[in-house]
Amino acid sequence: MGIDFELSMLAATIVWGFFQLVAAAQAANVQYGLRWAASPRDVEMPPLKPIPGRINRNFRNYMETFPFFVAAILIAHVAGIHNGLTYWGSIAYLGGRIGYSALYISGVPLVRSLFWNIASFGMLAVLAAPFVTH
Repeated sequence: MGIDFELSMLAATIVWGFFQLVAAAQAANVQYGLRWAASPRDVEMPPLKPIPGRINRNFRNYMETFPFFVAAILIAHVAGIHNGLTYWGSIAYLGGRIGYSALYISGVPLVRSLFWNIASFGMLAVLAAPFVTH
């Protein structure tokens, strides 16, 4: 018995999230230095420069939607639902988030919102699957 595709996609989104966490931390460390990274960070620092700031904001944006995706995957899994909505929805979530990240960090406006919407609709498809499947 192997792991369900949707749980594999959840694992992949965790890896993607961890990658973004490390990228955001390293981008801040490059600007602020290792002494700051090892400190209790009690001192107010200047805003991050554009690229490190985008990397950080991208990660924060990811963390706003990720818990909802986790919940949707787990609801579908507990309900025993594995169908086109869960399959393609989980792909759309991860693919949309990866596309959004690339475009946001690159500073591409508008089109990045399309990828945010792809990810969001994917997440909603996974969530809807147990309620629309008979």
